[in-house]
Order: sequence, then C-alpha cells, then structure tokens
Amino acid sequence: MNGPAREPPRAGPIAAADPRTVRLVRSAGVASVAVALTLVGLKVWAWVETDSVSLLGSLADSLLDLIASSITWFAVRVAHEPADREHRFGHGKSEAIAGLVQAVIITGSAGYVGFTALVRLMSPAEIGAPETGVAVMTASLVLTLGLVAFQHYVVKRTGSIAIGADAVHYRADVLMALAVLAAIFLNTRLGWHAADPLLGLVIVVMILLSVRTIALKAIDILLDRELPDEVRDAVHDIAAGHPAVRGVHDIRTRSAGTAQFMQFHLELDGELTLNDAHGICDEVEQSVRQRFPTAEVIIHADPHGIDEPRDPF
Repeated sequence: MNGPAREPPRAGPIAAADPRTVRLVRSAGVASVAVALTLVGLKVWAWVETDSVSLLGSLADSLLDLIASSITWFAVRVAHEPADREHRFGHGKSEAIAGLVQAVIITGSAGYVGFTALVRLMSPAEIGAPETGVAVMTASLVLTLGLVAFQHYVVKRTGSIAIGADAVHYRADVLMALAVLAAIFLNTRLGWHAADPLLGLVIVVMILLSVRTIALKAIDILLDRELPDEVRDAVHDIAAGHPAVRGVHDIRTRSAGTAQFMQFHLELDGELTLNDAHGICDEVEQSVRQRFPTAEVIIHADPHGIDEPRDPF
C-alpha cells in the first residue's frame, strides 16, 4: 500500500446530545431532588409525631435518596462538560468520590437507626399519632410511584444511566413505605409493639445493601476497573474487522462517570506509510465510536509480527 500520501479520513467529534434528551434528563434530575426534599420534610414531621423507628428508618433512606438525587442532578449537569487544562480526562471521577462520601454518611445514619431500633426492641412502645404516619407514608407512596413512572419514561426515551440508577432507590422506597405502613398497622391495631423496631431493622439492612452497591460502584470507577467483557469483546471485534488489521492486543478500558476510555494496539503491515497507518487507525477509531459514542479511543499502531511484551491477561 505504498504510494502517494493521501489525506486520511478523520474520526468526527462526539455528536452533541439532542436538546430534548438533555431537557428530559435534567427535568428528571430536578424532579428527583424535589420529591426527595418533600419526602424528607414530611417524614421528619411524621417521625416527631409518631416516634416510630420504622418511620425513622424510612426517613434515613429518604436522606439517602436526597443525597443520591443531588449527586445525580450534579452529574447530569457536568456529564458533558469538556476536559480542561487541569483535568485532561474530564471530571467523571468526581461522581465516584461523591458516591463514597454519600456511602459513609448514610452508613452512619443507618447505624443510628439500628441502635435506636435495638433500644426500642428491648422496651417496645405504642406508636403515637398513627393517622399522621399513615397519611405521610401514603403520600410518600403516591409521590414515589409518580416519580418512578416519570423516570422510567425518561430512561426509555434517553437511555440515561444516571437516571436509571437513581430510579433503583425509589423503587426500593415503594417497598419501604409498605413496610412502614405494615409496622403502624401491626403496632396500633394488633398490639404487636415489637413490629415497629423489627421492621426498622429490616429497613436498616435494605439501606446498607443500597450503600454497598453505591460504594462498590464508586470504588470500581476510582480504581479504573475494566469495562464488562462484552464491551471489550465488542471493541476487539470492531477493530479486528477492519480489512487492513492483522491483529489486536493489549485492550485496556475504564470508565469515569458517563465517559468511557478505551485503548489498544493494532497490528498493521510494517510496510505501510505513516499516512496509511494513521488513516487505518482513524477508521477503526470512528467505528468504535459509532458503537460507543461517549468513548475516548486511543490507538497504538504496531508492525505485524514484532516481538514486544504484552499484557498477560
């Protein structure tokens, strides 16, 4: 393929997000924060009135949702901001750092709720003002179901990972609200006073499971965990599918927030001109970006057959 130099095709820039998509995702973020703020206010009032441990657990979970929703709202705002001089790879990892801070705060809140539940379990008491608790938790159910429906619509229309993850918290809140209503019923109607602290402990476990998921996801991002095997396999197949590519090796991937980073070595004919090799790399990069639009792709060209150290995995 030696010959006169040609202008290689260049991979185009990542396409700007559709304005309607951006508006939908941002609206979902604002709605999530607004609902979380409303629920926290209502549950603080209901907890003061009822002194219910299960309702306290639900309040702690709503605080988790408020923090998570705020992080999601922030992440949506900065997700498409370009890299700058001090942050050449963008700002995606700030979301992971915030997630770890969130995990620590909520673990402390869950510990407090758990301690309160254990104390109450040793001295069970009747829930006060049950009508207030029922009214607030019913309102919580209605608001949460409405928000989840809107989030499902947004995820279906935009494919937003951030909004999809936020919706997980609120789907769990539906079950949590039902648990609190059950605790109030068992405590006030059937006289089973131990139901309140016992269900409070169940809610603590649910909170800690949510925190575990958030923390592990944040740690994966901060430690540059590889993307799933199916993503790596797709990158390999796309690159190897180019007719001029003789081999692909040392594929490395990671994510930072909504951005993905992919780098790999292409094995090419050692007799190619630099212009031709560069053109092939651009074509492969463009193909990878068509499959993964938010990816930053770095390609190193190797002469086919060269003996060099390679990743053992």
